[in-house]
Amino acid sequence: MKIISTQNENFKQEFDEILARAKTDIKGVSSIVTNIITEIVEEKNSALKRHIEKFDKWEAKSDEELLISKDDMKKAYENIDENLKSALHKAYDRIKAYHEKQLPKSWIDFEKNGTILGQKVTAVDRAGLYIPGGKAAYPSSLLMNAIPAIVAGVEEIVVCTPTPNNEVNELLLAACYICNISKAFKVGGASAIAAMAYGTETIPKVDVITGPGNIFVATAKKLVFGEVNIDMIAGPSEIGILSDSTAKPKYLAIDLLSQAEHDEMASSIMITTDENIAKETSIEVDNYLKTLSRSEIARKSIDERGAIIIASSMDEACDLMNKIAPEHLEVMTTNPFELLSKIKHAGAIFLGENTPEPIGDYIAGPNHTLPTGSTAKFYSPLNVENFMKKSSIINFSSQAIDELGEACAILADTEGLTAHAESVRIRLKKDN
Repeated sequence: MKIISTQNENFKQEFDEILARAKTDIKGVSSIVTNIITEIVEEKNSALKRHIEKFDKWEAKSDEELLISKDDMKKAYENIDENLKSALHKAYDRIKAYHEKQLPKSWIDFEKNGTILGQKVTAVDRAGLYIPGGKAAYPSSLLMNAIPAIVAGVEEIVVCTPTPNNEVNELLLAACYICNISKAFKVGGASAIAAMAYGTETIPKVDVITGPGNIFVATAKKLVFGEVNIDMIAGPSEIGILSDSTAKPKYLAIDLLSQAEHDEMASSIMITTDENIAKETSIEVDNYLKTLSRSEIARKSIDERGAIIIASSMDEACDLMNKIAPEHLEVMTTNPFELLSKIKHAGAIFLGENTPEPIGDYIAGPNHTLPTGSTAKFYSPLNVENFMKKSSIINFSSQAIDELGEACAILADTEGLTAHAESVRIRLKKDN
């Protein structure tokens, strides 16, 4: 694994390459995705079925064949191993409990002059979840997207998932059953995003779309934003690790590989203050790569997008990691909580050697749908508020309008909005 030092003459250039890890050719696929969206808007289910035949290699002969039945979900749930069933329920309970703590509250404030101000928080009516499908389906993604919507109080949840060769992943079906999903469709890619954003004869239009996907899905989400809300534009998986001399190289190595095995485009970056730890971790990465089931994918990710940086101090290490703003950040130091105040930008922060990143993917409770490619500088993890919106509440008494109305009218006059000003002044006592 590549090792670089902040003391290298060309470190800035090497670090800039790391910061550019998330660059994707959205422009290169925009025209393709735009055409797909246009076809869905104009032709609806006819275009959907044509796209399924082209991309997923099966023919949907009727609109009904697009739907995944509740019976199929129930059968899949009943047929899975009891230990797996127990694990899914444990994950569900922990994810739900965590997200319930995020629920924002409506509030009302009363001022002495009779003014009433407040905020009303309500769930969106309908949410659309995009869940990667096929043989590599991730039931954990369904749980992580559906549960915050359930907690928020969304009335209707719509799920779209690709089904190559019309194969529906049984674990995904079981997760749908656990989450009581009533509307799930065998539709994937940009077509699914367009269908949920604009609606078809079968798939209802939603208010917000969440969930991970490839570059075509990400581009489609970007293009339909405004017609619906979206969670974020997510890219390939990534992990950052801060370590000192007390960290265990075996732990560091396998944790770096936990993201590298996702995707050739995934990035795994460690910053350490100890040169020996850097070298030993690199050796352990090579040893583990010989044993992984997805070793070719992981090796390409490590070779092309992985790096170990040797920093001169932990302050410098934290500064560099904040610039990287990783999706997942592990802190493997003597006292990890001491560094928490220095960490400004990360999707999820895993503190201590007993908290590997995968524990957050499945069972800890916080959401695993996280900002990637340095967008943790301004995006948050998927949460309950992604499925809610706020309305302001305003009520003025006659005393309040008399006290504040003229100031309001003066500001309106300044902007040349005479109707605004008169709308206020007509209510003032001296004008009545």
